Amino acid sequence: MKKGEIYEGVIEKVDFPNKGIVITDGQKVTVKNGMPGQKVRFMINKKRSGRAEGRLLEVLEKSPLETREPVCSIFPECGGCMYQTMSYENQLKMKECQVRELLDGALNGTDYQWEGIHGSPIEFRYRNKMEFSFGDAYKDGPLTLGLHKKGSTYDVLTADDCQLVHEDMTKILTCVHEYFLKRNVSYYKKMQHTGYLRHLLLRRGVTTGEILVHVITTSQEEHDLESLKEELLALPLEGKIVGIMHIINDSLSDVVQSDETRILYGQDFFYETLLGLRFKISTFSFFQPNSLAAEVLYSIVREYIGDTKDKVVFDLYSGTGTIAQLAASVADEVIGVEIVEEAVEAAKQNAALNNLSNCKFIAGDVLKVLDDLTEKPDVIILDPPRDGIHPKALPKILSYGVDHIVYISCKATSLARDLPAFLAAGYKLEKACCVDQFCQTVHVETVVLLSKGKVDSKKIRVEFSLEDMDMSEFQDGATYPQIKEYVLEHTGLKVSNLYISQIKRKCGIGVGKNYNLPKSEDSRQPQCPPEKEKAIREAFKYFGMI
Repeated sequence: MKKGEIYEGVIEKVDFPNKGIVITDGQKVTVKNGMPGQKVRFMINKKRSGRAEGRLLEVLEKSPLETREPVCSIFPECGGCMYQTMSYENQLKMKECQVRELLDGALNGTDYQWEGIHGSPIEFRYRNKMEFSFGDAYKDGPLTLGLHKKGSTYDVLTADDCQLVHEDMTKILTCVHEYFLKRNVSYYKKMQHTGYLRHLLLRRGVTTGEILVHVITTSQEEHDLESLKEELLALPLEGKIVGIMHIINDSLSDVVQSDETRILYGQDFFYETLLGLRFKISTFSFFQPNSLAAEVLYSIVREYIGDTKDKVVFDLYSGTGTIAQLAASVADEVIGVEIVEEAVEAAKQNAALNNLSNCKFIAGDVLKVLDDLTEKPDVIILDPPRDGIHPKALPKILSYGVDHIVYISCKATSLARDLPAFLAAGYKLEKACCVDQFCQTVHVETVVLLSKGKVDSKKIRVEFSLEDMDMSEFQDGATYPQIKEYVLEHTGLKVSNLYISQIKRKCGIGVGKNYNLPKSEDSRQPQCPPEKEKAIREAFKYFGMI
């Protein structure tokens, strides 16, 4: 089996999140983006250390699990959904099995109470936020507005019947698309860095029906958007548009951000309610994208936290403070720590909106903020980003020796990696469950309750160290794949191992012997562009490497 060769085989199972396993000629091959039972054709694109990865080329035969027809016109070409043709019941079963397998492997046979998987209250049209891209479906084709083709960073399919969003969003997308299509307005080309239209960002409160519309463009052209505003406000919607914004973004990376925001109509925020609390949400505020499933998730978290009367609760990686505020009503004090300053400001505003005076929110990296906190928690809630908890932060968290920790994970592999550290510190996994917030996709949330017996916390402070952890995924702070994933997720840029190693050297971080070094003194190597160097340095900061 060699790189570039093409094979056929049946996907026997799918490991979390989307790693299909095919056995061909006695060799295990990982083929992403397939479904259990599908017969597929794939090309080997990686082969090393006895492991092979293949790129899916074609589905030759449907899976027996594909028992229903697609509900939108661009499935399966669109990368937004994976499992439309699989019944929701089978989607839940598959995700539950994936997570249980990871937890069982991490716990090495230790018993715990598994409480199953909770489905979303609604299977379709559940998203309260969607970022659509302008582009074309093929080179030099007509303007499109929607979602990227599966596996493509360039081709965009018009998502005018997307079933993940409310019909109001679809009507707005169609209106905006037709408006610019008629006027032959250019879109931003990422390679050439030229063009005008970039993204359409829509946010809609599920409980309030309030809608924000954001048209994101470069400053390279000028267009009068007054008539677009009038067309949008005239649309027959179930909800109500409360704000229309024109956002200027001249960043080279393909990420939604603002250099300047012009309010064309109304306001730059909307309201949503969760479990009786009201939240003010602005353009870039983080908020769970499935409001109704978030209520299910937070109800479970509140149950797992238990009685917090007269207790101090630390909510680490607190985002806009949603969980902190749900805990605050029955706690003495809740302290939230979040690295995104805008999210912290939103959390403070929302706490005031809900008349909660016992919440304190701190902007900063959990790794550093814990060194300065004088308060001691009785309960800790962890809701880290997809990469999980940084290994240098874990000993600090565990050193508090609290009786109960609730860990919410949006990437079960990160949770499975972190669990052995909790076990080493004397914690036991009491119970766990999943909440599916992202129907039709590969993602699922996992919630676990970790409890501790009578263990001397001082002993843990002295004896627990990084040596107790599996550090294999954190060589020099983070692996190359983790750095690549972070950069792609936060900036939209793709960076190579070569570029990462170049910036490592600039920052004085050691790299493997002869790793990506030129073969001779006069060898010419491509040098990392400034925007990618900046993104890589930000990743280094995030992982505590600089």
